[in-house]
Amino acid sequence: MLNLVLFGPPGAGKGTQSAKLIAKYGLIHLSTGDLLRAEISAGTTLGLEAKKLMDQGILVPDAVVIGMIENKLNENKEAAGFIFDGFPRTEAQAQALDNLLAGHQLAINHMIALEVSEEELTQRLLERGKTSGRPDDQNEELIRKRVQEYGEKTAPVAGYYAAQNKFSGINGIGEIEEIFSQIIAIIEA
Repeated sequence: MLNLVLFGPPGAGKGTQSAKLIAKYGLIHLSTGDLLRAEISAGTTLGLEAKKLMDQGILVPDAVVIGMIENKLNENKEAAGFIFDGFPRTEAQAQALDNLLAGHQLAINHMIALEVSEEELTQRLLERGKTSGRPDDQNEELIRKRVQEYGEKTAPVAGYYAAQNKFSGINGIGEIEEIFSQIIAIIEA
């Protein structure tokens, strides 16, 4: 089973590359953002609380996210693997994910980070905001806050996986196919 963490700040291209990896390897996509937006769309209590936090650029509590991931693991026991997109965001989440996966006799095989400058991210998200309808992609100040929060809280997760020899970083700026080829080379190695 192939279990990957696709890592990078908001707007780095995780969604685009995840779709390509899913098509190539038959993986189940676990995007915490998508899971949360589904809860928001459904108007659940969890979704309403998550929306309030997301609108402020604040991360949703770990226990909520881990619970959603466990539900997806249980729904997809026969999967070829999972691609974690936007999670884990903290070392505590990485440890909780490792513990959750171990309980299912699974583990993360590798983390691949898409590295992109703050200016590029800001422009990508503002552009995406024109069509996505996502309010967190339409406000430059909020975008910069999200990128700053990523740098402070999320970027250290790379060190967690590097300590396990499960980390590779690649340039996330360039042609989509070129970036995808680099990701495949890492997976195949």
